Order: sequence, then structure tokens, then C-alpha cells
Amino acid sequence: MKAQRFSSKLLLLFFFAFFICCKSSTDDDVTSETAAITALTCTSATFSSTAINGSAYTGTVTVPYTGGNAVAYSAGSAISSTGVTGLTATLQAGTLASGAGNLAYTITGTPTSVGTAIFAITFGSMSCNISLTVSAATTSTVDCSTATTTVAKVVCAVEAFKATLSATQLATVQISLTKANAIKWSNLPGGVSIRNGIEFSTLSATQLAAAKAVIAAASGTTSNDGYDEFSQINAADNVLNSKAGSGYGSGLYIIAFLGTPSVTGTWMLQFGGHHYAQNITYNAGAVASATPSHQGIEPKTWTTGTTTYAPLAVEHDAMAAMLASLSTAQLASAKLSTTFSDVSLGPNKDGQFPTTKLGVAVSTLSDAQKLLVLAAMKPWTNDVDDATGIVNLKLYENELAGTYISFSGNATLANNADYVRIDGPSVWIEFVCQSGVVYQNEIHYHSVYRDHTRDYNGL
Repeated sequence: MKAQRFSSKLLLLFFFAFFICCKSSTDDDVTSETAAITALTCTSATFSSTAINGSAYTGTVTVPYTGGNAVAYSAGSAISSTGVTGLTATLQAGTLASGAGNLAYTITGTPTSVGTAIFAITFGSMSCNISLTVSAATTSTVDCSTATTTVAKVVCAVEAFKATLSATQLATVQISLTKANAIKWSNLPGGVSIRNGIEFSTLSATQLAAAKAVIAAASGTTSNDGYDEFSQINAADNVLNSKAGSGYGSGLYIIAFLGTPSVTGTWMLQFGGHHYAQNITYNAGAVASATPSHQGIEPKTWTTGTTTYAPLAVEHDAMAAMLASLSTAQLASAKLSTTFSDVSLGPNKDGQFPTTKLGVAVSTLSDAQKLLVLAAMKPWTNDVDDATGIVNLKLYENELAGTYISFSGNATLANNADYVRIDGPSVWIEFVCQSGVVYQNEIHYHSVYRDHTRDYNGL
């Protein structure tokens, strides 16, 4: 009897242990069940906001499903868009409803074109495509032509441009007006790594057009000077890109505002890139400074289609004509012993004007020669708005008695290291011929225009 009772107890213990084991196994199977649905309806997806070409986008799309099994699921991996590229969709973590519900995806990025961004999504065994429409940016309807002053036109164009930017872009393009920021410009390739502001390559077509409208409002209207010259030099970097590849290109140009643009305060407009740098300071509704300004060109001439471009030919020819007017004795007085491989007061050479003026004094020249000196200055003063260019040229004309011209190398300005300078009480202009960097069998030009007392408006 005792043996039977003992066996019965063992049997009970066995069944108890089996019950515990099986119950545990059943619970594990439930908790590891895979989230599943029976249908996914991408055609009924809804988006939290609209997407604009070229503008940073962050939004959420909800996609209806049916047949959910009430199981939790983790966040997914980023799914890149096709069609319109530049966006990714990422599944948010959640728990399925028991039956019908919605999956939520976060969409981020910057669409690269107008059209439809398509995301191929899969959940469990169900797959479909969600489609996000990307619209063109609304073209600004602001008309700045009615502004009564040049600065008002520039500020109007600035506000129209700023209205196209995201908060992040605006924080990049508008920075503090300080000496450290003002002197951060360069004539070298390199984009924003050596400059302030926002690169053209990051702007949508609408934003870029608005940025160039600012530059046009601030620049002169003379053919081959001002905005026309800027546009040609900007395009020349694409010529270099086609020959030398990355490191060059019109998209590496920048625009920046130092201080808050207004018709009453003090602020600076900077724009440019490789072979172009413009620094214009506005104060109390007027242009207080149009310098420093740096232009170069390589190749110095090229043809696209049936059009030939030579954006610094006017500068070259005016300087060469000025030197050609000098007599043998005047040329001897103007000749410098120094050889120049580049302009002497380019980037990071602020305030380093020579203490002694060298060359031939303009006061000793004939009236006809003096006119040629003024004509040689004019292509540089023409680069800013027309009204300011006239004012500055008149200022330099009134200072001709204290102005000197000099050169190095050949007066024809046709060979490497040929160099010419105009140095007055205010004006400082240099022009130099260099051996080509990309077009190595040709020379190319560098020039700089400064003002002894007005650079950066005295910062």
C-alpha cells in the first residue's frame, strides 16, 4: 500500500511538472508571435504636409491596414524614394490593432525635383507603394522695380529671397556683421569651406533665381561689367568643371548677408566664389563701401554655341590702353623692379597698402592720358550699382592729383607676370597675368579693387 501511495505521488508530481512546462512553452509562443496584417492600402495613405521641390521636408504618412493581430512591432529601416529622389520613409514603432488600423511612417529629406516621390513599403507579407506629390516652389510675386532707391531695391530683393528659405537656410545665409566674418572671402575654389553663406548648389531653382535677383539689384548694368560680368565668371567655373572635374562649378558660389538687411541699418552683402568676390556694405540707405572686390577668369575667353565670352577683356584692354599712351620716359618712371605672380592685396591682405606710392604720377600726364586712367578704373567701379559706380568714379577723378600708375613685366599685358596698378589716395586696383592652372598653355587674369579708407566700411 505504501508503495502504491508513493507511486501515486510520483505520478502527480510528473503531471504537475508537465503542466508547468507546457504552460511556459505556450506563453513563450504567444510573446514571440510575429506582427501580421492581411491587407495594406497605400492608395488611401494620408500625408501630414505638402512637399516643395528644393525645400527641406519633414512629415508623416499614415497607411491603413486590415487584419492586424494586436502584436507590437519595432521601427523600420529608412526606405529611399524613387521617382523624385532625396527623401526617405521610416516606419514608426507601434502595436497593431486587432483588425483595422494605420501604420505611421516618418518622411524626411529634401526633394530634388518636381513630381512624385515613391516609397516601396513592406509590412509582414504585404507590400505596396506610397506616393508623395512634390510641388514646385511658389514663384515670388514681389515687384522690386518700384522701389525708389538702389538700396531699397536690394533690400526688397533680399526679403523676397529670404521668404523662399527654410529656417535652417536662413540661419546659414544671414550671420553677424563682424570684422572676422567680413574678411572671410576668397578667390580660390572651395565653396563655403572658405566663405560665408549658402551655396548655390543647395538652392532650388526658385531660390537660386531669387538669390541672383539680389545680386542683380546690387550690381551694375553695363555690358561685360556688373551683373553680366558676374554671370559670365560664374559660368566659366562650369567650363573649368567640364575640363578638370570636381572642385569647380557654378553651384559652388555663395551669397551671404552680414547683419540684418535694411534701408536704415548697417549690413554687408557678400557673393561670389572661385574667381569672384564682392563685398558691399550698406549704411543708412546708401552704399558705404564697394570693396574689396576680386575678379579673375580662366579661360580668359571661350565659346558656347555661337557666343564668345571674355568677361575681363574690357578690364585688360582699358589697362593696356592706359599704359600704351605713356611715352618712353613715362614708361621708365612707371616700371617697377618687382615681379608679380599674383595681385599683392588679395584675400587676407587687408590694410596692407604700401606706405609709398610708386610709378608715374598722374598729375604729370596730359589730359588725354588722365582720361585713359579714369577709363581704366571704370570697369571696376561699374561692377556695383550704376549710381554708386558714378559716385565712386567721380571721387577718384577728384583725387587724380595724388594718384600713381605703375606696371611690371610688359606693358602689353600679354604674358605671365605682366602686372599693372593704379594707386590713389582712395582707389587701389591691380591687374595681373598668370599662367593657367587648368588651361596650362594659356594665361589667365586676376584683379583686385580696394579702397584705402572704405574697405569693409572701416570695420
